[in-house]
Amino acid sequence: MLAILVLVAWVTPNVHDGLHRLAGYAILGLLAFRLVWGVLGTRHSRFRSLGVRLRATPAYLWNLRRGRTGRYLGLNPAGTAMQLALLLLLIVSAATGAMQVTVRFFGIWWVEDTHEATSYLLIPLVVLHVAGVVLVSRLQRENLARAMLTGRKLLRRGPRTTTTPVDR
Repeated sequence: MLAILVLVAWVTPNVHDGLHRLAGYAILGLLAFRLVWGVLGTRHSRFRSLGVRLRATPAYLWNLRRGRTGRYLGLNPAGTAMQLALLLLLIVSAATGAMQVTVRFFGIWWVEDTHEATSYLLIPLVVLHVAGVVLVSRLQRENLARAMLTGRKLLRRGPRTTTTPVDR
């Protein structure tokens, strides 16, 4: 839903301002939910292991160059870094977008410039994220997009493969 709302918000400014604003407020709501879920949610959705995975990101990317990905039930270190970058950019973009329609911040240059810059920075990050998902899916021979949508990932245990919820 977040991806769809970001796409709607990205293509509607100055053309369909009401829809753009509605998408922005919905994005703020989903971001608020994600922040709460990052504290109270299931094991792999919590932010608890954020620091460990972020510190592992350079080594993970170095090994990825050699085709070695490792197996993760939750996000891999690169996915964790991308999640953080996208969440922070979305928070700043949505917050500055909401600020623009208030009396206090309407027409303030830094609010408008920050909203525009973060909105434009999202696009290359989204493209990089999708490319990373495709690359790691091919290297690991598993459908990571399906795992993101369903919350389930195939676990390889010996000769059998079982479907296990990501949050176990």
